[in-house]
Amino acid sequence: MGFGEFDSDANTPHTGPTSSAKIVVAGGFGSGKTTLVGAISEIDPLTTEAMMTEASVGHDDVSATPNKSTTTVAMDFGRISLDSDLVLYVFGTPGQHRFWFMWDDLAVGAIGAVVLVDTRRLADAFPSIDFFENRKLPYVVAINCFDRLLHHQIEDVRHALTISPSVPIMACDARERDSAKQVLISVVQHAIAHDTALRAG
Repeated sequence: MGFGEFDSDANTPHTGPTSSAKIVVAGGFGSGKTTLVGAISEIDPLTTEAMMTEASVGHDDVSATPNKSTTTVAMDFGRISLDSDLVLYVFGTPGQHRFWFMWDDLAVGAIGAVVLVDTRRLADAFPSIDFFENRKLPYVVAINCFDRLLHHQIEDVRHALTISPSVPIMACDARERDSAKQVLISVVQHAIAHDTALRAG
């Protein structure tokens, strides 16, 4: 399957001020948040990965990701320039329940969010969806195609997660920069449309 591409004229001169915005990337344990932030960041991403220990046994389900040996314990941070006048600061949340207390602080000031979904563990997406729904923060759902295959139709995933038709859902490969970039572009577009609708009343 193919993933979307973003066309930008990097040669267009720009004389105005640069705008910045904050985006949060959330999702279940092992859904690919750190990978996505690292894939799109034009700077060396800040990560807070720690080795998984016996303390995680019985709490973190690694059945779908048996080779996973580290986990995010605070946040991931990266930066990407979408155009000559827009810089995005991207914050990845920790996925495990015991670190959810950090989510409120990470979401402060964000214009929108990504809920990264692993369809092998679909239920893990519900806490992130509920979090953004309750805070009325615009979000998009990105289905991470770990093996570059979309195993379920997008509308079937929408139905399973009981997501409104107004919420964009797309497939992505969190390892690929262009694919991850398209997800962030979708967030920006959705946030702008959400803000415009609010202003219109």
